[in-house]
Amino acid sequence: MKNFLFSFCLILLASSISNSQTKSLQTSPPLEEATPSSVGMSSERLGLIDNMCKEEIENGNLPGIVALVARKGKIVFWKAYGNANNQINKGLKRDDIFRIASQTKAITSTAVMMLWEQGKFQLDDPISKYIPEFKDPQVLKSFNEKDSTYTTEPAKSEITIRQLLSHTSGIGYGIIDSDERFRKIYQKAGIVDLYSDKDVTIEDNIKKLAKLPLHANPGEKWIYSEGLDVLGYFIEVMSGMKFDQFLKSHIFDPLGMKDTYFYIPDEKTKRLVEVQSKQDGQWRIFPNTFYNTHYPIEGAKTFFSGGAGLTSTAKDYATFLQMYLNGGEYNGIRLLSRTTVNAILSNQIGDLWGEKGDSAFGLAFNLVTEFGEAKGGKGSLNTFSWGGYFNTQYFADPEEEIIGVILKQTQGQVNDVTGWKFPILIYQSIDD
Repeated sequence: MKNFLFSFCLILLASSISNSQTKSLQTSPPLEEATPSSVGMSSERLGLIDNMCKEEIENGNLPGIVALVARKGKIVFWKAYGNANNQINKGLKRDDIFRIASQTKAITSTAVMMLWEQGKFQLDDPISKYIPEFKDPQVLKSFNEKDSTYTTEPAKSEITIRQLLSHTSGIGYGIIDSDERFRKIYQKAGIVDLYSDKDVTIEDNIKKLAKLPLHANPGEKWIYSEGLDVLGYFIEVMSGMKFDQFLKSHIFDPLGMKDTYFYIPDEKTKRLVEVQSKQDGQWRIFPNTFYNTHYPIEGAKTFFSGGAGLTSTAKDYATFLQMYLNGGEYNGIRLLSRTTVNAILSNQIGDLWGEKGDSAFGLAFNLVTEFGEAKGGKGSLNTFSWGGYFNTQYFADPEEEIIGVILKQTQGQVNDVTGWKFPILIYQSIDD
């Protein structure tokens, strides 16, 4: 009887979030290809992006790259260069699937805000209200290098949902943390930091993470963290659905993102691009280190990392960004209110990055400030962006209605210039 009641409650909870996405009074067209001139861009000037990508492949600075540019809801540049696997000379295709790693974070944040819109919680609620293991957080006080033991002191406040979204919670990032003490603490505790082929769930992982010390008191510092993994589990708690199913039902399917997954279905595994590194002057398959590079297609397939687990394509991710440029709507479906999008694209960290810095951080993205806009090459005010561990990046400019996505799959030292040149070459192509 208890099991029946529990299952019934989950069904009611899941049904209550069925309106996370609704039909909209607005109907933007789906993202499709068009001529550059139709949206005020020069095809001749866009050719500099083509030249850049070809040169980086020819010079051996990249094994392969997919570049996509869109403006005013139209794709005006979308090409693939080089190889998906240099070992077998397998050419890269523009719809191939990439590990997008930290580009997952914005999607997780969007899911959180969809639930927030329904009044299920307040952004300044303590996370412990929903995940009790986070009650009474502790801050690291001392650390013993010999055996990785440590002492703590009580944090001055509880961690809030807003702080998890904005990386001000004080939580660390284990294996990629800038502080070696936290790398050792997380490793000793058995925390899965990014993505995994092991038989582990985000619930188990996050409940262990909740017991570990913080870098700093919540709200005091901006520290890149596993906060979005915490929120992946939070979404499960609040929705009554597995995290991967929530994203599929409420974001991917409504937006038509047909190639975005935590774990790629068998019929699409051949489209997964290999992670490559430069060895003896040649691009070779990156060996397994603290993770198996084939995690999207091998292993238990049970760990849904809200901070770094997804795979996707350039077109799918551009579609997600277009929804934001449309004020939360895409192709007649509304995922977020325009007012919610405005909040997401607002500075949430005050002057933690400096009073006159080029960038600030919102509830999902890095944001260009007025000082960054004035310097040039970064986009208009509130242009939002981020990237991923395997050398991927994106940006979207609400004022110019521009999207730029470049996807690569490399590890180790990479000397390509595409990261900083790409935005400049897009903006110089505007001809309106």
